[in-house]
Amino acid sequence: MESVIESLINNPALPREQLLGYMTASVLTSFPVLMRAAFPRFFLVSYNYSLPGETTRFSGFPHSRFLRGWNMIKFCTLASGSSGNSLYLESKYSKILIDAGISFRRISRSLGSMGVAVSDLDAVVLSHEHEDHSRAVGKMSEVPVYVSGETVGFWERKRNGYSNGNGGESSRPAGYRNGAIEKLREFDSEEPFCINDLTIIPFSVAHDAIDPVGFAVTDGRVKIGVVTDIGKPTALVVESLKGCDALVLESNHDREMLFSGPYPPYLQQRISGGHGHLSNDQSASLLGDVLHDGLKYVLLAHLSTKNNTPEKALGCSLGVLRRKGADGRVAVAVAPRNTVGEVITV
Repeated sequence: MESVIESLINNPALPREQLLGYMTASVLTSFPVLMRAAFPRFFLVSYNYSLPGETTRFSGFPHSRFLRGWNMIKFCTLASGSSGNSLYLESKYSKILIDAGISFRRISRSLGSMGVAVSDLDAVVLSHEHEDHSRAVGKMSEVPVYVSGETVGFWERKRNGYSNGNGGESSRPAGYRNGAIEKLREFDSEEPFCINDLTIIPFSVAHDAIDPVGFAVTDGRVKIGVVTDIGKPTALVVESLKGCDALVLESNHDREMLFSGPYPPYLQQRISGGHGHLSNDQSASLLGDVLHDGLKYVLLAHLSTKNNTPEKALGCSLGVLRRKGADGRVAVAVAPRNTVGEVITV
């Protein structure tokens, strides 16, 4: 870079304004290379993992503010677990939430910690109607809320709580009874739809809700798969998650802990059944089915506090990666339950 600048300075034919323009362009072009050389940990993703309580951190990841403005997709969990779920995803032209199962105040505070306001969101996309995924949508009057048409139809037909016919209880989201979802948008669970530069590809999953879905999200360059409430990995789920660069994947319970724990038999059966939640072993098996050379990150989500531990969940997934020779190139971590997770950049 110095030789380029010297040649420009020593060229008497260049006007001062043009000289300054060339020098500025040269510095800006070289800046990322210089920064990477000076601060390699900000740019290098380590594949090691750690378990500091409920903290999720891939060693070497930069803070989201450092990355703001770069052409990439970033995502992080705002919450993950039976008490509430929400995933923030940001591309070059879009900011969305997948699920809003925590309080509006908490969502606002969590987004604010990353320099994002609720009013900056382009959409909230719901996977299903359970309260731990929809709690705050009634208060998001400024933001379009995308919900499957079958779920909206059921909300319209039912004014009160209901049993959804699959053995589980569902409810209308807070505020919906009063028509507070002002920008309701319906989607078909079998049809992709677009939000600015993002294509959202829903796919049906087995869960005790009206029309539960998982999502594949892509900007045409990278693909992120999200499945957090799913009773079993069907062929459709496997096919939908193939080719992902990153996965947010449910790893809810350890079967031994579940069946020796405090839950009554009916709840144990609901959780472990085909319309409940994935065990660590099922999650790891699904990971093995969709593993490919381009997969970089796996974030294990929706862990039970009573029937699982981060160590057990990680152990199952890392075991599959080791057996397939991929443990050195795929980063795996656990989404924290009650705090904002580390920003993952793809």
